[in-house]
Amino acid sequence: MKRTVLAIDIGSTKVCAIIAEIDDDNSAQIIGAGISKAQGLRKGSITNIELASKSIKAALNDARRVAGTDIKSAIVTISGAYTKSINSSGIVNVPNREITLKEINRVMHTSLYNANIPNEFEVLHALPYNFKVDDQDFIEDPLGMNAARLEVETHIITTQKSNLNNLRKAVKAAGVDVESIVLSGYASAIAVLNLDEKELGAAVVDMGGNTSNIVIHSGHAIRYNDFLGVGSNHITNDLSMALHTPLQTADNVKMNYGSLYAPSNDLIELPVIGDETSTHEVSLEVVHNVIYARVEETLMIIAQSIEKSGLKDHMGAGIVLTGGFTKIEGLRELAVAILDNMPVRLAKPSDMGGLFDTLRDPSYSGAVGLIKYSAGGYTPYEIDVNKRMRHASEEAIHYEAPIMEEDMEDLESTAFPSATSSTISKKSVPKSDVKAKTDSSQMVNIGSNPHNHDEQPNPFSKFWNWATQLF
Repeated sequence: MKRTVLAIDIGSTKVCAIIAEIDDDNSAQIIGAGISKAQGLRKGSITNIELASKSIKAALNDARRVAGTDIKSAIVTISGAYTKSINSSGIVNVPNREITLKEINRVMHTSLYNANIPNEFEVLHALPYNFKVDDQDFIEDPLGMNAARLEVETHIITTQKSNLNNLRKAVKAAGVDVESIVLSGYASAIAVLNLDEKELGAAVVDMGGNTSNIVIHSGHAIRYNDFLGVGSNHITNDLSMALHTPLQTADNVKMNYGSLYAPSNDLIELPVIGDETSTHEVSLEVVHNVIYARVEETLMIIAQSIEKSGLKDHMGAGIVLTGGFTKIEGLRELAVAILDNMPVRLAKPSDMGGLFDTLRDPSYSGAVGLIKYSAGGYTPYEIDVNKRMRHASEEAIHYEAPIMEEDMEDLESTAFPSATSSTISKKSVPKSDVKAKTDSSQMVNIGSNPHNHDEQPNPFSKFWNWATQLF
């Protein structure tokens, strides 16, 4: 049975909405798309909910019109701005000596519970990069293995709660519920990386209009992510100031003459900023020098981020560049020179059914990646923003997310009012169990015989009844 999904990629300069149909075998067919200029956003984060919702609604309406469907829930990207990442680990015993999805779910939530996450931050993704079965490291998939103990190391991506809530409000104001949220760099990596690159390890850099997002894949898992506040619009601003010409004209110059190859001495005529009735001549060599300087600086910032990750030796497949910035001629050659002669590939989104020609552009990697994520393109196991474990056979089996630390306090104060925190096991407890316990402790059956609540009263209640009768 086909299911329809809506993906909304909220970038720094544009909003892209894609509607696709996904079959039971997880093959996707795009049936509608809409694009609008981003408003109410700064460096990828929402600064004006009303303007942002208008941009989302404009893209959404176009996509709905093309697809002929009125879908009400969406999967949305979130910028890497204001995110923090930490690594954590968890360990559980395997009672039946065979690892099932239940044990994998439990160990991943244990690693999440063990992580020291600030109160103002919320988890976006918990991505395992090393499963350990007994003493054996780097197990690709522990499901079905025999073991007494299962361990995991996870890369946890968090973002500020306010950032997440503002995004949800903007999408909701556009008339759509948020079903799930995915880091934009993660979505781009899903769209452009092939299996060999995931296996060998590669850095994916999505170079957008105002921002760039970096994700490092190693051994089929994300090990590092970073956000850089640089993009192709910085080139436009530099050209506008250097050439004393309006921003729109500077952007046209960038698009038409943006090349890192040897410049010519030709002259072009441009309007003067502040007095657009007059023009002046500018050499293309000046244009080249301005663009070259900014691109070089951007690539050096990317190189520093990769160096900071400590994973340079794990990137056998090198660096994959995507995003609108990559359309500048000569970018690959300059990137190879600056990034220590590492392999560099300029990537467009990988093909899928119904992919419109417009969406084959590298600037739509994030949007296409969201559709692939919805079709099961994520890492083999992960905990998403809803605290639910995603996995290959999730349609057949669902698990409730175990309670987290804040829920543990509620549990202690309701179900165990006299217990201290040390008496409560930190072991994962399903929310459904907690709810049952708390509800039963608070509900009173009016008019029933109190002595019939339990067939076998506990010794404490027997003692209390005896004491009240005695005195």
